[in-house]
Amino acid sequence: WNTISWRTPTTPLPMEVNPRIVFERMFGDGGSPSQRLAQVREDRSILDSVKDSLAGLERRLGAGDKVKVAEYLDSMREIERRIQVAERQSGDSVLALPDRPIGAPESYDEHAKLMFDLAALAFQADITRVFTLLLGREQTNRPYPNIGVPEAHHAISHHQNDPAKLAKAAKINAYHIELLARFAEKLKATPDGDGTLLDNSMILQGSGLSNSDQHSHIDLPLVVVGGGGGRLKGGRHLKFPKDTPMNNLHL
Repeated sequence: WNTISWRTPTTPLPMEVNPRIVFERMFGDGGSPSQRLAQVREDRSILDSVKDSLAGLERRLGAGDKVKVAEYLDSMREIERRIQVAERQSGDSVLALPDRPIGAPESYDEHAKLMFDLAALAFQADITRVFTLLLGREQTNRPYPNIGVPEAHHAISHHQNDPAKLAKAAKINAYHIELLARFAEKLKATPDGDGTLLDNSMILQGSGLSNSDQHSHIDLPLVVVGGGGGRLKGGRHLKFPKDTPMNNLHL
């Protein structure tokens, strides 16, 4: 329920919902570029010392424990990659970075927009080429009073064809798409090579259910936004034969 991104069939990648931590992972801790760079270098030295200790430990382990240590080392390599990127960005970046977020806003609207903004910044700085962002967990009971839906989303999703509930569900869906549109506009306004970030991105947004009242995962409503570096043709609505796997779209 807490992640849609997995390293292996049985190992989930951790999801980070705190904007401050996301920012620090990308650019390092500290309020100024020099402070962030100093923090990144300290993190690097800690990792180096841990690696030296692990090298000696590995020689004394059995096969099962070696697998666990190997998985841990994979995680360390990912952290090292982040540190290298953060070091480069903190030391050489010409980007005008926003203020470091103080944490997760209480307002869902502010929180969601801030996470989208950080994703756009990560693309702009070429810190990552891929991100996933979960707008709502499965069975979420989040209300949306900011758009006139004070009831829990999960309760609304079991609408039983009640016109009032259907109208509120449509409001929530439209609101989520508005968040995507705002993100797309930000990418469109950011130059990238000969075009924009939107021209060179592929963004998929959708849901694991079509008819939520019946928990149906057939005929999923999905939207693909962006030019994909000239590979995607937009402005189309495509309806595929019944039982077409969603993996076909990914491919």
